[in-house]
Amino acid sequence: AGEISPLSPDGRTELRWLMASDVCKHCTHAACLDVCPTGSLFRTEFGTVVVQEDICNGCGYCVPACPYGVIDQRKDDGRVWKCTLCYDRLGAGMEPACAKACPTDSIQFGPLDELRERARGRVAQLHAAGVTDARLYGESPDDGVGGDGAFFLLLDEPEVYGLPPDPVVTTRDLPDMWRHAALAAVTLMGLAVGGFAGGRVRRPR
Repeated sequence: AGEISPLSPDGRTELRWLMASDVCKHCTHAACLDVCPTGSLFRTEFGTVVVQEDICNGCGYCVPACPYGVIDQRKDDGRVWKCTLCYDRLGAGMEPACAKACPTDSIQFGPLDELRERARGRVAQLHAAGVTDARLYGESPDDGVGGDGAFFLLLDEPEVYGLPPDPVVTTRDLPDMWRHAALAAVTLMGLAVGGFAGGRVRRPR
């Protein structure tokens, strides 16, 4: 997106273009999988996350669950759709269409370890050239989503690109929430039974 950069040394503002592909990141720990009630969203044999539109019931739970906001919902029937990383092409032994069509090789496809090493080398080149804000985004398995299957080289802070600075699995607290809810339910049930039993009074015949 176009952005007005801070004032340059001579006092002028300059317009710069920062390009990014707003696609599904195919998180290692994908919250959308956790909340889908029909199994429409599933993890493929390639490690990607895909929506089966014919199974989707249009509930929309996955839309707010995605920390990146990349899942879209149709207005007519509520079913969702997103980037599948060209699941059909991967199954045929081909690379995703975006990587195939990119004329500058900016979009690359391959084993994650190789891509990470290549990307780190590119960041080092940019730093040496004075582009000190260059950084990788989503490549670390230690981040809040366990690393992304699609990661990016950014030239500024993630927020400038509309990306969360510290993405997390939005369902990470669900197990604790369910445990607390179950404990509260058991406690209330115990109090109700105790109150009912305590409220019974035997009347003399």
